[in-house]
Amino acid sequence: MAGHEFPEPADRKRVADHAAAPEAAEETRHSCDPAFRHGVVVGFDGSMSSERALAYAIGMAVRSGSGLIIVHVANRLPTTVWAGCEPPVFVDVPDHRTEVLGLELACADYLSEVPWILVERGGDICHELEEVGREYSADAIVVGSTHGLVGRIFGSVAGRLARRAQRPVVVIP
Repeated sequence: MAGHEFPEPADRKRVADHAAAPEAAEETRHSCDPAFRHGVVVGFDGSMSSERALAYAIGMAVRSGSGLIIVHVANRLPTTVWAGCEPPVFVDVPDHRTEVLGLELACADYLSEVPWILVERGGDICHELEEVGREYSADAIVVGSTHGLVGRIFGSVAGRLARRAQRPVVVIP
């Protein structure tokens, strides 16, 4: 089954008034495809560890008979990188990597066994993976492990996600 990309809803960042219209707040919170509810979320950036995580997540989705939600978190850089200013304001940087990953995934034979979608988000990787997991009521989040100096200094995505997630996190070495 061929996958397709769901664009981020335009009203995702709008604050809903829960007291005035609780139904509207529910609609904006659950704007995902119901066919992928209780699926498996996997973080994917094209690296070797994310490819291993994707392979494991495919098997997990096939065994459970659920869909696969592939999440690519696009780059966001603090404006301090751009302008040297003090406040940590984030700027969205165009990331065409999601389009390239989507095309590669659409041509992949190994994804023909399971229904899947590709979701692009921008921001903190841990927060966005957990947010997608919450939106889709995912049964698990699968991520690859981080190796290297950056992971040791700042903490790995897998470690931070495992500490704060509200659902099972599977870390693939």
